[in-house]
Amino acid sequence: MESTLHLKSNPELKDYQHYVREMILERGFKDESIQDLLMLLLEECGELAKACRKYTQIKNDVKREQQENLEHELADILMYVLAISNKFDVDLEKAFREKEEINKKRNWA
Repeated sequence: MESTLHLKSNPELKDYQHYVREMILERGFKDESIQDLLMLLLEECGELAKACRKYTQIKNDVKREQQENLEHELADILMYVLAISNKFDVDLEKAFREKEEINKKRNWA
């Protein structure tokens, strides 16, 4: 079955969040629990760490050709963050803006 999903050319964060909501429905993942999504997110974080090792030239036990693409791992992580946000009905853009206003007032020294 060919996907009917479409992400507009200049998407905002809410557009990505909507896309992931529709993607989950289309691909049959709507019954995944928060725990499932969190474990998948953590797995992707581990894959991102391995990909970062490649770019920072830290020795590792994975052959160069087997290492995942750093950009794709970041995209996977974003997808799971958006999926978790959707499960909790969180407007991630609004939450980001609110949290950043709090962070701006913190002393980072």
